[in-house]
Amino acid sequence: MLLATLVEHLEFSILQGDTNTNISSIAFDSREVVPNGLFVAITGFTVDGHQYIQRAVELGATAILVEKDIKVDAPITILKVADTRYAMAHTSARFYSDPTENLNLIGITGTNGKTSTTYFIKSILEQSKRTVGVIGTIGAMVGNQSLKTKSTTPTTPESLHLQHMFADMVETGVHDCVMEVSSHALSLQRTAASRFKSGIFTNLTPDHLELHNTMEEYFEAKAMLFDLTTDYNIVNIDDEYGRRLAAKISSNQAKLVTYGIENEADIRATDIRQYADYTSYIAHTPTGSIAIQSNLPGLIYVYNSLAAVACAYCNGISLDQIAAGIRAVESIKGRLEVVYQDDDRKIIVDFAHTEDSLEKALSTLRPFTKGRLLLVFGVYAAPGQLGSGKRQAMGKIAAAYSDIAIVTSDNPKDQDPDTIIAEVSAAVEAAGGTYRGIVDRREAIQYAIDISEKDDVILIAGKGHETSQVIGKTEIPFNEAEIVNEIMSSK
Repeated sequence: MLLATLVEHLEFSILQGDTNTNISSIAFDSREVVPNGLFVAITGFTVDGHQYIQRAVELGATAILVEKDIKVDAPITILKVADTRYAMAHTSARFYSDPTENLNLIGITGTNGKTSTTYFIKSILEQSKRTVGVIGTIGAMVGNQSLKTKSTTPTTPESLHLQHMFADMVETGVHDCVMEVSSHALSLQRTAASRFKSGIFTNLTPDHLELHNTMEEYFEAKAMLFDLTTDYNIVNIDDEYGRRLAAKISSNQAKLVTYGIENEADIRATDIRQYADYTSYIAHTPTGSIAIQSNLPGLIYVYNSLAAVACAYCNGISLDQIAAGIRAVESIKGRLEVVYQDDDRKIIVDFAHTEDSLEKALSTLRPFTKGRLLLVFGVYAAPGQLGSGKRQAMGKIAAAYSDIAIVTSDNPKDQDPDTIIAEVSAAVEAAGGTYRGIVDRREAIQYAIDISEKDDVILIAGKGHETSQVIGKTEIPFNEAEIVNEIMSSK
């Protein structure tokens, strides 16, 4: 494809060469450059792609997109743009023939609930015999088949990989794609060239403040999704930030559809009944009401399945298919997932890694725990005051809802795990809780199992679906479901 075609909708200046050159591929990692490729120099948090331009040229790049005044002693084209991330999103979309023009793309954003909402929607759409693609925290898939991807980002891939995945979906006959959209992705322009037909907002609670600095910046990052939609914006108006968002986007092109429990909304849940292993309620929509059963217990999954009801309503799905789709979701990996159960104890793994999600997980389990509620958890947060606030908040929640909190490591990365555990433990103690600090996460799980008694419930929180742990710069295998069952099989 001609470079001129790739960049025709971008504002740029030509530092050298011209745009009349054929491009065979796009790369933002210089190691992946091939002959006649376009290299996009991205300024990252720790690495500046401009430092690798010479390497890209040596590997055969014939064109470079930059943000800085660069000159290379080689017969190549260099284009300067204001934001190479934005430019990469648009050139990638064009390179892959604008695949989201041929997809019913549904984006879900919010602090908590993105993954479960995604899988509820996927199941509902599959009830109407559609082939559905999913991109999110647990991975990318079409139907039940995983998609191969080079992406290493935890939720929303870089724009180049994202557009490639969309193109693969279109090629395989996918009509609908449901995608988790992180605040990082929105801020870093990964979704800039994606055409969303619907956007969903679940909630907003403190998280990722190491990137956004304040809740206001975090909110504004999330709100960016709803300026990318064309048909529907679906918002939880029981959430304080959801109400703000609804007011902010009320005049947008996309129709505003609200959902909630406490406030009057377009889609509303009443008659909520909670049990140990499921929750039931009545969903009210403009086209009628239907009894819903979610096999994931807790009020949070009423909200998340209700968001799916709202999305399905907007997509013209029948009420019977909506109810069948939600009921068909037996479990979601790492979301209140029972990984072991016998007559004496139940062991549950959950992704809860913020104070809000930890509180919701513990408060869901508490009423149905006959014995003690044992919590194994760690806290990963940014260094400094922001991280300290999160550690103290989660320590207080652990004290309020668990009988014994075993404080351990999550993904400490370059932080000192002993320091983190000491601060969280101090918060548990200050709030009147009982705790034990154990740095090694496997040992912490072993300890919780060893001290558990009949009718106890053990919640292992923070990692959920993740199958590795990052200590320093080393990523080690760490599958909590497997670890639990290895320990139990040896008893």
